[in-house]
Amino acid sequence: MPSELNFSIAPFNTLTANQKEQLTRHVDIVYFRENDIILHPGQSSESLYIIIKGVVEERSNDSGEIYTHYTHDDIFDVRSQLDGSVKHCYHALEDTLCHLIPTEVFLSIYHENADFSAYFNGSLAKRKALLTQANQQQNLAEFILTKIDDDTIQTAISVDWNASLKQVTHLLKEHNIDALFVELNQCDPRHKGNKDSLPIGIITRTDLLHALVLNNHEPNHPVGPIATYPIVSIQKHDYLFNAMTLMTRHHVKRVAVLEENKLIGMLDMTQVLSLFSTHSHVLTLRIARSQSIEELAIAANSQTQLINTLINNGIRTRFIMELISTVNEQIIEKAFTLTIPKSLHEHCCLLVMGSEGRREQILKTDQDNALIIKNGLEWHQVGELMTQFTQTLLQLGYPLCKGNVMASNPHWVKTEQEWLRYIERMCTEHNGENMMNLAIFSDAQAIAGNRDLLTPLKQSISHQLKDNELALSIFTRPALQFTVPLTLFGNVKNKKEGIDIKQGGIFPIVHGIRALSLEQGIKKNNTFQRIEELNSRKVLEHSTADNLTEALKLFFKWRLRHQLKNSQNRESNYIDIEHLDRTERDLLRHSLHVVKKFKEWLGYHYQIRD
Repeated sequence: MPSELNFSIAPFNTLTANQKEQLTRHVDIVYFRENDIILHPGQSSESLYIIIKGVVEERSNDSGEIYTHYTHDDIFDVRSQLDGSVKHCYHALEDTLCHLIPTEVFLSIYHENADFSAYFNGSLAKRKALLTQANQQQNLAEFILTKIDDDTIQTAISVDWNASLKQVTHLLKEHNIDALFVELNQCDPRHKGNKDSLPIGIITRTDLLHALVLNNHEPNHPVGPIATYPIVSIQKHDYLFNAMTLMTRHHVKRVAVLEENKLIGMLDMTQVLSLFSTHSHVLTLRIARSQSIEELAIAANSQTQLINTLINNGIRTRFIMELISTVNEQIIEKAFTLTIPKSLHEHCCLLVMGSEGRREQILKTDQDNALIIKNGLEWHQVGELMTQFTQTLLQLGYPLCKGNVMASNPHWVKTEQEWLRYIERMCTEHNGENMMNLAIFSDAQAIAGNRDLLTPLKQSISHQLKDNELALSIFTRPALQFTVPLTLFGNVKNKKEGIDIKQGGIFPIVHGIRALSLEQGIKKNNTFQRIEELNSRKVLEHSTADNLTEALKLFFKWRLRHQLKNSQNRESNYIDIEHLDRTERDLLRHSLHVVKKFKEWLGYHYQIRD
């Protein structure tokens, strides 16, 4: 049984050597029997308690309402240290052992040490940062946060558009590289039609081989028309992890590195893989090489193993979401390719919606998809093929949507013109079903077929809803519908089955941010990116944006951890606070307060009255 304070956990990890020595000299241990009253309302505060073993209940002395339970490593009663008197009753539910820190010692350190005091009264983002600092040496997340710098970049070698295939071959051999960049001719029709990209292409050894052997080009043929354009690029000082995600998403093995929109180098997949211990790229290769649904299923079934590997290596939840969402997109796109005849791909567009559309999915959740059909296409077998596609995804481990939001449902399969008419109806007829379907469709992401078909539909939603106060007010209401699981006095209200972290935490943030993004005409789908954009537009204050981001990351992390442990019910959104340690329970309380405050702000912003 520990008799000394644990200085490795927050906020005690912020103390100086002298402050640790001061606490060690004054800390005491006290024992309470079951049902002993520890603190009475109104008594003056003399000590701060840290539980070593046992359970303490905080309740109202008047009404008997239970506010919260404290267990191993929990701290109470901080409020009385600062206010001078105890407000509630604290009693031991079982035999309990506590550390005792004298109030005068606690307050002395509180006023001396800004980081220590910030833990008790700072923002969620600040508190989370302190906890991350406490665990940094044990957390391998920093491993994946390596940034692109001069040590990891290959020198960029470029040639003119008119350079011959023979000259390029010699350059590749001379520099022992397998790709180089090509400066496009300003008259190149590809660049004329895409002024947003740099006038630079890329050519590889494979491209040269195909040009000379398969296409019978002469050695003096110019390299410009053969170069691949546009290139996939990333900024210097971005994360290597993001470079890997870009390569995975775009099915390429190399990305250009830019600095202030100027080409400075190149990264290839071999370099990036050498810095990571995950097998994500191996998985994407299996997906790409799958020639049948059976082969694709084998690849898809290895996702959970990949997730566990990433979590066990300390990789941050948001990065896992980015990578796994990309893998999911590739699985679904491959399933589409294997199911739908290639001749139809340019005439339709497959959409994913919900968490997959926002790229916030980790474990496989219900299917949420739809189909856009190009105007004028007569496709009589669409129903049959979409039913086959839905069953294929089910075979790959994606459960059927309980609300039937799937391309096998004719309601979610429409031509371009039909979708535009339906969007107008959703935005003008403000009933519950239309608002729900609008929320679903506003997160749509094109992942297969002719992806350009989605653009005018998204533009229509933006046009219909931007500054439409009535529609947005009705649209936002569901974000305020579910109660945040907090007691009257701000502690977590735990139930026997646990806390529904989706209803009480995730959904109010996701849907509230979705409404604000539609109001502002923001094109991004991901909630974290939407928060960043709302912050940059001064719609959200910087502290609010930080706190919402940190709270959402924590909610996702706890839900994922619970679902991985609960293999029998991975769709459950309930978490048991008894399975959280003291610092996590503290963060949960703080995070739920962030949600409560955000909901109050939304109600005021959209003038929603209960």
